[in-house]
Amino acid sequence: MTDHNTMKIIVIGKSGQLAWELSQLSTPQQDVVCLGRDDVDLQDVSALLSCFKQHSPVGVINASAYTAVDKAESDVENALALNATAVGNLAQACKRLSVPFVHISTDFVFHGDKGSPYLPGDEINPLGVYGASKAQGEQLIANIYPEHSAIIRTSWVYSTHGNNFVKTMLNLMASKPELGVISDQIGTPTYAKGLAQACVASLLNQVVGVHHYTDTGVASWFDFAVAIQNIGLELGLLDKKIPIKPITTAQYPTPAQRPHYSVLDKASLINALPELSLMHWQEQLTHMMTALKNEREHS
Repeated sequence: MTDHNTMKIIVIGKSGQLAWELSQLSTPQQDVVCLGRDDVDLQDVSALLSCFKQHSPVGVINASAYTAVDKAESDVENALALNATAVGNLAQACKRLSVPFVHISTDFVFHGDKGSPYLPGDEINPLGVYGASKAQGEQLIANIYPEHSAIIRTSWVYSTHGNNFVKTMLNLMASKPELGVISDQIGTPTYAKGLAQACVASLLNQVVGVHHYTDTGVASWFDFAVAIQNIGLELGLLDKKIPIKPITTAQYPTPAQRPHYSVLDKASLINALPELSLMHWQEQLTHMMTALKNEREHS
């Protein structure tokens, strides 16, 4: 039974790593309800409306997206349905009920040729279908419900839950004699736990407009992998060190092009949420890998 003093936050998404981290922020005072594909049809505005009315939330956070960057190149329709159409529908439903809306977007809306951290207002120019579909979602929010919506762009997200670069690397490091990892794409890793806290704070403080959130510092995927191995060895998640070699994007072609440089400037969100404390990505990585170790020991 829900107490009348309980605030309810609806999270769209159930299976992803951000949705999971948001679900962990549920307290007796703050009920986080995660809705997946089986719970509500994002392609149907009236279904969304009746679902939201039933829950009467203080706000909605959209943590669902089509995130398979390479697959999106040949699966345009599905990428657009989830990253654009559904986002417009969510904005419409939130507008009808006048509840704040927080939407997560991506560094992939940028081209990656700027060479200094991207500001929220910088020109977007996505390289592929995934980035273009996310840019369309942003535009729909700006057209439909700018007055109570926050768009938070992030990058290189990982968590103890779900599939991500950290867990993939740990698996490969335990099974391969050596690894080659891309060293000419630069960005910032982001622990989904901190991102989840930033989403809730943005919602409750009625932050509006486009903002950026990542952990602090910069890295190439190669640097990220080296840090994962070092921390993994230190924590006993790995038992042997393997050679990790830097490789270029050209040596590892993928269907989708990725931005070469997509570090995001976070000043606007820090100004909007002074209590938000950002941490360096290596420190956050240590926190996450320690949590992963604890989970594995207790499972």
